Parts: sequence; C-alpha cells; structure tokens
Amino acid sequence: MKILFITSNRLGDAVLSSGVLSYLLTTYPKAEFTIVHGAYCGDLFTAVPRLEKLIVLKKQKFNKHWLMLYLKCFTTRWDLVVDLRNSIVSRLLFSKETKILSKRLEKLHKVEENASILGIDYVPEPEIWIDPKVEKEVNQLIPDNIPIIAICPTANWVHKQLPMESWLTLIPMLLKDGFSIMILSSAEEQNQLEPLFQIIPTDKLIPVIGKNIQFACACIKKAKAYIGNDSGLMHIAAALKVPTIGLFGPGYPEHYAPYGTHCAVVKTKESREELLKILAKGIPEKHLMHSIRPEDIFTAVMGIMEN
Repeated sequence: MKILFITSNRLGDAVLSSGVLSYLLTTYPKAEFTIVHGAYCGDLFTAVPRLEKLIVLKKQKFNKHWLMLYLKCFTTRWDLVVDLRNSIVSRLLFSKETKILSKRLEKLHKVEENASILGIDYVPEPEIWIDPKVEKEVNQLIPDNIPIIAICPTANWVHKQLPMESWLTLIPMLLKDGFSIMILSSAEEQNQLEPLFQIIPTDKLIPVIGKNIQFACACIKKAKAYIGNDSGLMHIAAALKVPTIGLFGPGYPEHYAPYGTHCAVVKTKESREELLKILAKGIPEKHLMHSIRPEDIFTAVMGIMEN
C-alpha cells in the first residue's frame, strides 16, 4: 500500500500536521509513505517509520514547484493521497482515495483543523520521530540528571519575539531555582543571543546553535520544560510532550498555541488587533511584547511542570 502525504511549507505547520501522519501510520501498518514538505522543514520527517521517499517542495516562479511534484508522483498508483495543502496535484493523481483539506475552519486550533480531514471523532496529537542514532549522540552529550529549561528567544518575525531585556530578567530566576539553560537558535541568530551567554555560567549553559532539526528535537526532549516565542521549535517541544510555555503577542494563540494539556500560553495584555495598530502607526518599537512580565512566565513554567 502506498500513501502520499502532502504537508506544509513551514516547520511549525508541518509539526501541527504530524498527528494526521501518526494516525495514518497506525491505521495502515503495512503502508509505505511518501511525504511532501517545504524546505523550511529540514529533516523533521527523516525518521518516520516506513518512509519510502521524502520530496522537498521548493517554491518556484509561476507555481512550477507543483508541476515538479506532479511529474514525480503521476506514475505511481496511490492507494491514498492526503493533501493538507489543497493542491491541484492531488486532484490529478491516480489514487483509490483522496482526502483534501480544502476549507479553513476558523474556530478550530490548527491541529484540530488538520484532523478534520480524517473524518474521525477524536484528534490525534502531533508526534515527532527522532533518529535513534541522533538521540544516542545527544544522550552522550547531555546527562539525564541535569534539570534543564530549554528556551528559544528568537522567531521568524521580530515583533513576535519577547524583548531581550525580559529574557535577561527571566533567566536569573531560572538559574536561582537550580536549572541549566538550553538555548536553541539558528547560526544566523546567534549574535542576538550574546547578552544571554554573558549572564549564564558556563556550567549551566547548553548552547544548541545552528543544529539540524533532528538534533534539536533530541535536545529539547531532554528538557524539563520549554519556553519560547510562537515558532516551529515551540510546536516541536509540545509534540515531544515537554511542558511548554508559548509566548504570544501579535499571533493567533487560538489557532497556534502549543497543543496539549501539558502546554500553556502567556500573552501580552494588549490584543493582537491593538498591537497591529501600534505597528501600523509606525511607532519605532522593535518589539511588541513588552507587556509580558518575566515573573508571569516564571510562574507559568513552574506551574506547568507541577501538573
């Protein structure tokens, strides 16, 4: 049995679709999977069981990337095509059954919206598959007996980032409580994090900078909790069942909060609409999340670890 799974371009959205993939893996235990995802997803799906092929869909002018995908897939007789991108390709392929997420369900969390494609009466939670070799490597580097809080202070849009001065207040609270700090970011973002490196003792700092997604997943899995802005790594932490605090300002927590009972959101006192009005007025603010108090984040993360 051959299943084609077409998921999102961006990392966070792809993670939020992984519950659907997990359901398919369980429901069709003999199926082989071809997974289509965007370039931002990196190696997120490389350790998925029974993976026959990964196709990275890189955007091209005039939507030529969809033509490329069709040319790679049209010779296969698919048993099932599951398309979360509502693409023309899934409508042109030979398949015994095709499921397409064609309607945006505004009132639902994205995980629940994705699950609606399955037509079942429960919501499969997101799941992360980690290469055992990568997990073994990380386990050798990071002992199990270290209490770690993982943080990702960056995001793909500066206005979705908690200001650096807030992190500089929060981190000493975590250090005083006995935690080591794992900092995750891309290599390009490392310069932004220098103030944090300066206040964390060397023996309490675990930098995970510029690593691939599989390695980052294995590292996050070692943490007692995760704190981060609205980003793909936040959704990875939640999918790994790590207690997760998502920080939200001009985002959509009703659709993109970290998913699960082990997760919580700390929001700005201003609504998204109010924050975007500030931005539209051209007020020279680098960040829109000043109203989130570090004390509230600390209280939230302590509370979520107790549950």
